[in-house]
This record gives sequence, C-alpha cells and structure tokens, in this order.
Amino acid sequence: MARARAGDLDAYEVLVTRFTAPAHRAALLLGAGADADDVVQEAFVKAYRQLGRYRGDAGFKAWLLAIVANETRNLVRSRRRREGLWLRAAVREDPLQWEPDPAESAMARERRRLLVEQLRALDHRDREILLCRYLLDLSEAETAVTLDLPKGTVKSRTARALARLRDRMPEGVRGA
Repeated sequence: MARARAGDLDAYEVLVTRFTAPAHRAALLLGAGADADDVVQEAFVKAYRQLGRYRGDAGFKAWLLAIVANETRNLVRSRRRREGLWLRAAVREDPLQWEPDPAESAMARERRRLLVEQLRALDHRDREILLCRYLLDLSEAETAVTLDLPKGTVKSRTARALARLRDRMPEGVRGA
C-alpha cells in the first residue's frame, strides 16, 4: 500500500488484482447488475486518485468497498431500477459441490429461495447491512466503513434487520 501511495503503478496493480473479485461481488450484491464491471473499474480509478486521502484506519478492502458501495448507489439511483442480480448471486449454488441427498438438496434450495425472497422484501437499509455482514462476510468495522456508518449503528441495525428477517421467515424454516 505504501508503494502504491508513493505512485508505484506495479504496486497498485497488485492491489487491483487482489481486490477485484471482492469488489465485483460487492457491486453485484449491492445491485449493479450488468454494470458491475463498470462500477468496479470506476471504483479503482477513484481509489487511485484518492490514495493520498487514504488514512489506513480500516483495511484497503473496506475502504475500496466503501467506494464500490457509493458508486453502486449512484448507479442504482440514476437508473431508478430495482436491484435484482445480487439476489441471483446470493442463491447461486456451487456446481462442484457434491450433493449426496436429492431431498436434502431440494429443501436447502427452497430455504435459500425463501431467504432471498424475504431479503428482497426488506427495507434497503436492512438489506444492505445484512448483505455486507453475511453475504460479503465483512466485519462490523468493515461494514461501518463500507456503508459510512458508526460501528454501533452497524451493530444495532444488524440485530434489528436479523430480527425482522427472522420474523418474515415461515415457522418451519426459521431454525433450519
């Protein structure tokens, strides 16, 4: 990071290579859809231009994902479409995963479908917080940086969003 901040393009290229996949996944899950590549590219350009302003309080990943989140929000706001592709990414199954019991696999797919359906029905703030914490696997601190919220707000919103999601789930699926 220090080399990249000093203007070493090779060092920045290493950062781009390392963080392109998580940035792309975040853009998809936040609703960029087919424009995710453009969002990621723009985020990396903005990050490069703002390297001098990077304080290092959080890791580069969290800082970059905050830029990706802002770029995605701008995109979604400007095109005024509902997000949808991130839901497909959330339910995509690993084709290499071995599925020993077809009935168990069918039940798991149905639970995933119900979960995604209920996630879609949540308020966008609840969706964003759960997406960052559980689908992107970000810590509370990383989520706070990504969504530009205080850490305590992330903690309380996560608890409330989980409670609302749990309440929306059908009785037989809640504990599964």
